[in-house]
Amino acid sequence: MTTPRTGAQHAGFRSSGELNWLLDDLVDRVASIRKALVLSSDGLPTGVSQNLTREDSEHLAAVASGFHSLAKGVGRHFEAGRVRQTVVELDDAFLFVTAAGDGSALAVLSDADSDVGQVAYEMTLLVKRVGVHLGTAPRTDLSSGG
Repeated sequence: MTTPRTGAQHAGFRSSGELNWLLDDLVDRVASIRKALVLSSDGLPTGVSQNLTREDSEHLAAVASGFHSLAKGVGRHFEAGRVRQTVVELDDAFLFVTAAGDGSALAVLSDADSDVGQVAYEMTLLVKRVGVHLGTAPRTDLSSGG
């Protein structure tokens, strides 16, 4: 029995299951990648690899969203352009966050001894392959009627 996944419908995908399958494939193909997910601009997981529980996917999505947002702030403040990728080096892992369509990002947690170039390359390939379908519209504030 597998852990239920979180997810939302995507234009161009029949269900979040298709996106989850692509993330599972990324984790399976690149041995050093531990976990992968796609998150919305407001930090919610919209597609997750099979090895992520709901709680872990929500936590990783929130953290990745925060890092991505901070990096975008640096780009704006210092007129340095758009964020391509944010990389956080930890003692035992790397966290990569890459823009993946309007309002979405791809987050990957990999081993500390990862070939960071290979991980970044594989993430870029996935985003180029399906990025146009990954854009998520920001949530509207239902309390204001729109």
